[in-house]
Amino acid sequence: MTGEPLAVVPYDPEWPRRFEAESALLEDVLAPWLEGGIHHVGSTAIPGIAAKPVVDMIAGVGDFEQARAAYGPLEREGYLHEPHRPGIAHHFAKPSLGLSERRFNLHLTEPGSDLWRERLVFRDALRADPRLAADYEELKLRLAEEHGADAGEYTAGKRAFVALVLGAAGIAPGRR
Repeated sequence: MTGEPLAVVPYDPEWPRRFEAESALLEDVLAPWLEGGIHHVGSTAIPGIAAKPVVDMIAGVGDFEQARAAYGPLEREGYLHEPHRPGIAHHFAKPSLGLSERRFNLHLTEPGSDLWRERLVFRDALRADPRLAADYEELKLRLAEEHGADAGEYTAGKRAFVALVLGAAGIAPGRR
């Protein structure tokens, strides 16, 4: 993948506020399917660490197949469906008004799914351990520098760290 270098930027205290505003909108949009709430996950959910400026969210849905009916309402709010982990999550991205970059990522999955547990456990572990969060930030900055615009290599470079954190919590990442 080529293009602009990955933008890993210093922590922005607006990220939690952006999540709160967007989750309030999504609570209404997803009300017929929502179960387990909407949660801020990913690096923008970890106070103080650098991140790509995209707010990642995970929303629990009572029934994965029935949640397909949410595609239309989400599209009307500017979300674009992007297949990712089929059968585990419905994934959407909401670009900025200029469509040049995404502002939000949203996964719809059943509470208790592997993805649900992985994302929340990883976030909570980093929130609870400032040293662990700092180590993750250092890794992300190094990977962004090393891999430029190659998002695939950047993501792959984080897998071992994520697996270590999840393993310490008794979770084998990526189980189906």
